[in-house]
Amino acid sequence: MPARTLAPTVALCVVYVDDAVVVLDKPSGLLSVPGRGPDKQDCLSLRVQAEYADALVVHRLDMATSGLIVMARGAQAQRTLSDAFANRQVHKRYEAMVHGTVEAPAGTEWRTIDLPIGVDWPNRPRRKIDLQTGKASQTRVQLLHVDAQRQVSHVLLEPLTGRTHQLRLHLQAIGHPILGDALYAPPAVVDMAPRLLLHARDLAFAHPVSGRPLQFSREQLKCVSDTYTKR
Repeated sequence: MPARTLAPTVALCVVYVDDAVVVLDKPSGLLSVPGRGPDKQDCLSLRVQAEYADALVVHRLDMATSGLIVMARGAQAQRTLSDAFANRQVHKRYEAMVHGTVEAPAGTEWRTIDLPIGVDWPNRPRRKIDLQTGKASQTRVQLLHVDAQRQVSHVLLEPLTGRTHQLRLHLQAIGHPILGDALYAPPAVVDMAPRLLLHARDLAFAHPVSGRPLQFSREQLKCVSDTYTKR
């Protein structure tokens, strides 16, 4: 089943820009990089490069995921930021609305999901939990709020590794698929939201040139037309 998304009609939202980095708020429904075929060429990276010709990809968000993403300006900045991601020196947090009541301490405590992930070859682009040959994958989960009437939990997520679809698959694996997730949720949970309710809300890293800490959060976003909201 193809991922269900909203049409990316919002304008490019630049949260921060200088000579080395561009931080953006990506809307749901927009690819991070070009896909295969002429109908998949509109994407965040090409939109950014139309305004900043030296902007280069460092990491990606799923097409259906919204939120904070950084691009480097120039090859040296790209190498430095890519190394920071590879060495887990970039701090990322997401928020999501999931089905059911998550068994995790509310407040400041975290639950860790530690399940290896591999490619589900017959059902690509899906991934699967693979205890035999999957790559080690860890996600920390904090419970923010439970809507008992709707049977929905609002959670904060901190990926310790960066596997494809990691957050979506880990939550599905513990019995709490993300609302609107057409890849991993059952139809009734898909129908609970018009889009995947997963948002990259916090991003922190060292500036690739000066080394000074840069921190961005949901509260700083100036463009809110497609920003994640509780539903």
